[in-house]
Parts: sequence; structure tokens; C-alpha cells
Amino acid sequence: MSGMVEDAFAMASLNAAKQQIRSAMKHKLGALSHEAVKSQSSVVFNTLRNFKPYVDAKRVSVFLSMPTGEIQTDGIVRHALESGKEVFIPYLHKNPLASPNLPARVMDMVRLRDLHDYESLQPDRWGIPSIDPATVHERQRVFGGPDAHHSDQTLLDLILMPGVAFDIDPEAGAIRRLGHGKGFYDYFINRHNQKSVELGKQETPVLLYGLALSEQFLSSPSEGSVPVGRHDQPLDGLILGNGEIKSPRAPK
Repeated sequence: MSGMVEDAFAMASLNAAKQQIRSAMKHKLGALSHEAVKSQSSVVFNTLRNFKPYVDAKRVSVFLSMPTGEIQTDGIVRHALESGKEVFIPYLHKNPLASPNLPARVMDMVRLRDLHDYESLQPDRWGIPSIDPATVHERQRVFGGPDAHHSDQTLLDLILMPGVAFDIDPEAGAIRRLGHGKGFYDYFINRHNQKSVELGKQETPVLLYGLALSEQFLSSPSEGSVPVGRHDQPLDGLILGNGEIKSPRAPK
């Protein structure tokens, strides 16, 4: 019983630390102008378009942006579609596996058909362009199928991820990401990794890259650090609004 109490206390402490960073970052990003976000988004796009992991990727997942407070990905989505890549975007839905140990809502990645399809998406209550649920069954998706799109065989090459804050672990050298607290990406990546093993494709794991405004990168101890738990996925890299590409460092 004492172990369970200690685990619960550790989880509560971790969640409190994460919330503190989220609150501080919300205040910091709220002071950014629309022009600053637009300028940094342009830098990220121009950095990414020549970045080998992106150039080589056939199937790319791209988050669609909130109107403020994060890198705007409209240019990336358009470029990826125009380059002939298969572009997948997040779709949130009720978890079909009902269990108290599993999240009630989960994320899948569903494919955009073309540029017209992308431009026809309607904003949700957060202002994020979103897939019409009525069309999901017609689309290729990572956790769908078997179907005409071979969804049951679909794996991603590259996931471009949002986040609230990022840093590099000073000891382990890992790139750490703080999300919005729902665990959608961590759970999705875990399922994607499991599917890779089931399909015998674990030798070529999906690449995870964050896209962030420069202000979202915690570069010094005075700014705080990203708290992580055992389910939080480290990244393969991070592209910042000043054009920097952060890579994991060798452990000390």
C-alpha cells in the first residue's frame, strides 16, 4: 500500500510541476505578436523544407495549428501535399477499447486527400482545422482497416509534433517535450511502435520532431526544466523559430 501512495504522490508532484511550466509558458507566449509568430513559422518552414528527414519522408504527420501561441503549419501542409507526400493529420475520437486503465479519448492520424480537401476543413472550437468525423471511415488512417487504403499496413515515416515547452536533459541529453496534458501523442506513438513490431518494421522507427517557437525552448535553469514521466516520449530533434535544429546530446 505504501508503494501505491508513493506512486500517487510522485504522479501528483509531476503533474503539478508540468502545470507550473504550462502556466508560465502561456504567459510568455501571450506577449508574442502575431507578426513574430508568423516570422518564426516562416523560418521553421524554410528550415524544414530542406531538412533530410523531411525530404526523405513519404508519409508525414503534421499537426494543424491553433491560431496563436505555436508554430503555424499551413505552409508545411501545403508544401508536403504539393511535393507528393502522403500527409496525415490528427483526429481525436472516443476510445473504442473501454477500460478504466485506458484514456477515454485517443488520437489517430488520418490522411488528407489533396489540397482542396485540406482547404475545405472547418475550424473546431479552438480554431484548429479539423476532419469531418463523417468522412473518417472513407480515409486512410494509421489505426484503421483492413480497407481499400491498406490502413492496416500504414505506418508513418515522420511525425511533426507541437508542444508547450521543450528542453534538453542536461544529464541524459534527451530532447524533452511538454504537451498540453492529455497524453494524445505519447499514447499514439506507443501504439504506432507496437504496430511497427507487429508488421516487422521496427528496424525503421518513425522519426519524432518537435516544431517550436524560440520562446518555447527552455535553454537555461532559470527558465525551468521540462518534467517528464515514464510515458513521456523523447524526441529525435527539435526545429526552432530561429532556424536552429536541436539534436539529442550524448549522455554525460
